[in-house]
Order: sequence, then C-alpha cells, then structure tokens
Amino acid sequence: MARGDEAAYREFYDAYFDRLLRYLLVVTGGNEESAREALQLALVRVVRHVKPFDAEEKFWSWLTVLARTALADETRKHRRYFAFLERFTRQQETAPAMRNNGEADEQLRALLDSKLTALPADERQLVEQKYLLRQSVRAIADRQQTTEKALESRLSRVRRKLKDAVLAELKGAGGEPLR
Repeated sequence: MARGDEAAYREFYDAYFDRLLRYLLVVTGGNEESAREALQLALVRVVRHVKPFDAEEKFWSWLTVLARTALADETRKHRRYFAFLERFTRQQETAPAMRNNGEADEQLRALLDSKLTALPADERQLVEQKYLLRQSVRAIADRQQTTEKALESRLSRVRRKLKDAVLAELKGAGGEPLR
C-alpha cells in the first residue's frame, strides 16, 4: 500500500473498513453520519501516511489514532460552521437596525480610517493592497518575495491588530464592542 498498490489497498479496505466503522460508531455514541465522515477522512490519511508495521496490533492502534483525530477534526469543523451560521443569523437580524443608523456607520468608518492610518506603513500598505485594491494574496506574495502562507499569516496578525485597536477605542468611548 505504501508503494501505491491498488490491490493492497483493496485488501486493506476489505479487512478494516467495517471494523473501523464499528469502532467510530462506538466512539461517536452511535452517530452514523459523524462516524462515516470521520472514516472517510481516516481512510484518506491512511493512504497518505501508511507505513510498514511489524505487528497487526500496532497497525490497528495507528488506525484508531487516525480515526479519532479525523473525528476530532470533523467535529471542530462542524462547530466552526454552526458558529458561523449563528453569527451570520444574528448579523442578519440586526442588519435592518444598523442600516437606519448612518451616523454610527460613518463614525465607524472614520475610526477604522484613523486606526488604519496609525498602522506602520508596511502593514497599512498590505491591508490596502489586499482589501482596497483587491489584489490577490499570490500577487502580493510574489511582489514581496514570500510565500502565500506567510503573507496570509501576516495579514491575519494585521487584521487582529486593527480589530483590537478599533474595539479598544469603542470600549473606551463607552460604546458596545462590535462582534
């Protein structure tokens, strides 16, 4: 299987699919949908990371670790998704009230502009390129001779810094922080 032999994968699949599914059904408390999702993720990980084992018990232990971590990853993904839906729903419920408050919007824009101006020049330029000029991360990364991942990390830190500055100002002004 480590060499990409399809027959070996079929043999593995026939021998372990049902066993892993039963294991995950027990771990999930009978939630078949979660168990099947985690099993699919675990099988992909097996194909990517399979290696020789000297005993079947060690191989089974490795498989159960892959299955449990796949289940944990899937659970986190679902939680994030439902948290996003909840935030989106709350935002949609409050949107009409916020649309009527043009003055507050203008104040927030002015506050954001002032905090953006207060950023160091390189951070401000990065935000402007990405969000105002709508340049791709790849294009910005190429110009700065860095990786996309490094640039995304930097953007994340700058966004957090900007958000914290705006929230601190709003809290200090007696306003409710935005969520």
